[in-house]
Amino acid sequence: MKIVEVLTYYRPWVSGLTIYVERLSKALARQGHEVTVLTSQYDPNLPIYDVIDGVKVVRIPVAARVSKGVLMPGFGPMAWKLAQQADVLHLHLPQFDAPGVAMRGRILNKPVVLTYHCDLQLPHGAFNRLVDRVVLSMNQLAGKLADAVVTYTRDYGTHSPFLSQFLDEKLHIIPPPVELPKYSQADVQAFRNKHNLGNEPIVGIICRLAAEKGVEVLLKALPIVREKFPNVRVLHAGQYQNIIGEEAYAARLAPLFEQYKDHYHLLGNIEGAELSAFYNCLDCLCVPSLNSTESFGLVQIEAMQKGVPVAACALPGVRQPVTMTGMGEVTAVSDHNALAQAIINILQDKQAYQRDSQLIGNTFLPDATAEAYLALFQKLQQGKLVGQTAEPAAYDKLRAMRDAYEK
Repeated sequence: MKIVEVLTYYRPWVSGLTIYVERLSKALARQGHEVTVLTSQYDPNLPIYDVIDGVKVVRIPVAARVSKGVLMPGFGPMAWKLAQQADVLHLHLPQFDAPGVAMRGRILNKPVVLTYHCDLQLPHGAFNRLVDRVVLSMNQLAGKLADAVVTYTRDYGTHSPFLSQFLDEKLHIIPPPVELPKYSQADVQAFRNKHNLGNEPIVGIICRLAAEKGVEVLLKALPIVREKFPNVRVLHAGQYQNIIGEEAYAARLAPLFEQYKDHYHLLGNIEGAELSAFYNCLDCLCVPSLNSTESFGLVQIEAMQKGVPVAACALPGVRQPVTMTGMGEVTAVSDHNALAQAIINILQDKQAYQRDSQLIGNTFLPDATAEAYLALFQKLQQGKLVGQTAEPAAYDKLRAMRDAYEK
């Protein structure tokens, strides 16, 4: 099957969306399918044509930027060319260019699947509000043109204004792909040596420095946690410099980073074996996001695979990994006192929160995600367009495991 994946940013850009598409594309390619990613050449130093792990990548030069969005005059002609060759068009939202690609699929009678990863909420400002409204209208049009709409959990689907309109018509729930790079104990020891880690409790957060991630909630919680664990340290993995559209947010948090520099450490992006080593060193992972631009938090599953409990906020979708597995605590959004108490509870008895990490990992294997998408693609080719809003059986197994542990 020839599959075209379409999204604005792709690797080496680091975000949950780009990692999701990378893992899915590689899994589809491993299973013998021809996968082409159509994306932007957001960095002019990146090649226009590339092949990464068996996945073809076509990057369209960027003529101008509008906030975090890009304008690409060459996108339309290339989308038409690839759509003619494809068996399925798979769009990843939010994305300004999605309706045009979906329309091409309709004209060519090719199945169009849309995966909605999260809402778009740009930083405050009149211009950004205008951009939000434009992208929302583009999302709505793409959703109407698509044959099927996919999200990660029913929880997020029922609470999202965009997704809820498709609940009975064409919404499908597919677990996201999660996997960790291979590593050795030598990699773990090298990571510990690099960051001078001893026996102190280690709290982790992994995200780019963006307003919606709620980093300040963890910073405000830190002094409370230190009352119980004076030597606690926070390791923050993820880009924290030169993030498009987040300059003001970074400036606002700079004094707090300076204030807590002995306990809060900004690591920058980490990948490969170093990422797995990072999780191996944690006692707790935090996901303190503030709004629906976060819909799940793939990092939660990555942490759980390494036996690390999670303190997650109660946003729809984001609360599901902990709710389904029981492996952590869910706290009110933007409540630093509640987050601090959740961290303290986990650090006091980490083992009480640990669950079957193998079952958790198997539920979110990229190959399993790829197989679920392929089943959907094949149904669409056969003209079966019925929505399936019930969650997959794998989620029921996680809940059964949770209940067994809690008896």
